Amino acid sequence: MTSTRRSAMLGVLATPLVASLPRRAAAQQSAREVRVGFTQDALTLDPANHRNRETETIIRNMHDGLLTRDAEMRIRNEIAENFRAVDSKTYEVRIRRAIRFHSGDPLTAEDIKFNLDRLVKPNGMGGQTSPRKSLLGPLEDTTVVDAHTVRLHLAEPWALMQAMLPFQEMVSRRQVERVGQEGMQTRPDGCGPYKLVDWRRGEALIMERFAEYYGGSPEIPPAGPAQVDRVIFRVIPENSSRIAALLAGEVDIINDLPPSAMRQVEASRMAQVMKVNGTRTFFVSLNLAKKPFDDVRVRHALNHALDKGAIISRILGNTATPLRGVMSPDAFAFNPDLPEYRHDLNRAKALLAEAGVAPGTEMVIDTTGATREIAEAIAALLSRTGLRVRPQVWEGAVLSPMWQNPERRRERDMYLSSWGNGALDPSDIMVPTLKTGGRGNSAGFSNAEVDRLLDDAETEVDQEKRRAGYLRAQQIVTEQAPWIFLWLPQDLYGVSRRISGWKPQADSRINLHRVRIAG
Repeated sequence: MTSTRRSAMLGVLATPLVASLPRRAAAQQSAREVRVGFTQDALTLDPANHRNRETETIIRNMHDGLLTRDAEMRIRNEIAENFRAVDSKTYEVRIRRAIRFHSGDPLTAEDIKFNLDRLVKPNGMGGQTSPRKSLLGPLEDTTVVDAHTVRLHLAEPWALMQAMLPFQEMVSRRQVERVGQEGMQTRPDGCGPYKLVDWRRGEALIMERFAEYYGGSPEIPPAGPAQVDRVIFRVIPENSSRIAALLAGEVDIINDLPPSAMRQVEASRMAQVMKVNGTRTFFVSLNLAKKPFDDVRVRHALNHALDKGAIISRILGNTATPLRGVMSPDAFAFNPDLPEYRHDLNRAKALLAEAGVAPGTEMVIDTTGATREIAEAIAALLSRTGLRVRPQVWEGAVLSPMWQNPERRRERDMYLSSWGNGALDPSDIMVPTLKTGGRGNSAGFSNAEVDRLLDDAETEVDQEKRRAGYLRAQQIVTEQAPWIFLWLPQDLYGVSRRISGWKPQADSRINLHRVRIAG
């Protein structure tokens, strides 16, 4: 989950463009149809074959999981009627009866085993290994106890088991046998509230209400079939076009609303702004393998030099929370007592001089076009120390692999990046980005105590012990400052005033099961 997804945070609202599909006024729309103006098309309709939030947002309306999260991010049973720990390495799941897939096939324990094996077994996905394998950690095997009960067997204790299961959706075993791995990309068979009608790639994905839906989690009322007959995800990448479609009544919900457009939406009679704290931490990764970033005084200086408040206020429209470290304030084991690098230009200059960094030293911030405006603002503020800092824009497909490869990033300086933490657990962000050799450890940070604390927390089942370890790990990271710590943005949505029964979730899910048409 390394790609930056908040392109809509940036840029100024442009002149509205004509939408790619024919426009219809709100009065002409079906009274029981909801349209979503969405930034990206799905990559696939196979829940096991992607690592992309936007794809998951779409397919989660057609597929349910054993567990889910409500709008407050609390874990709830969904397909599972009961989920319990047998011991530290074994979980037992009893599934609800009378659940059917869209094809009419009944969902049984065999389907659950098939799905989990498909996710975690090497070559278990038609000869391929699922890209989602690591999301289920040490899950090793699943055994069928009876027609409605399975047991999950882990290689070692793993406290994240329940937190990560809401990201895994179930498909019909029989459908995979019918259409094969290739067919699963476009011919899904889920047991969610909506079923696929048509997928016009790059334009729209159309779903209709599944009348035989079992109702979803009874812990998130109202349970039962979907409230509307039809849902359409229209692919509208351009910010101005999504906003224009919302204000014209052509779509009912848009994601990634730019902060610069909030006033326009609120002033309209058609729509309102809805916000939720996101789960993506933004930071500037510093190349610790290169001078002068190997000196902690320089890293402290850069943190002191940045006036985060100015950027949050002037560019982000006060829709982000400044961070002192790695974690979202909503996450488990968040450390509220971390020291703050207060904006102090004199302190920054003194630390740079103490570290022997001469005025006029050049530094480059690598970024993508989506975050160029932010990178330019950061560069301008850091340059007030006497450094000469400038951004360099790259294609995302080039930039991310470059910083993941120690050899390729050897001569780079700084990288404006972000990392999502949909589980709201330290493991989901700290292990990949701050453990030695982690796949997202672009700074090349390595600390033996942090590694030990993260390793211990992975297998510790006592949550208070986990909390204590993570509090200490966050303290070390903030003190060592491998990043310039930035902020946690809010996710912004424009929502038609005819919509009720829906609110955004921190995990970016647009759950349309319970959405209603007002009036």
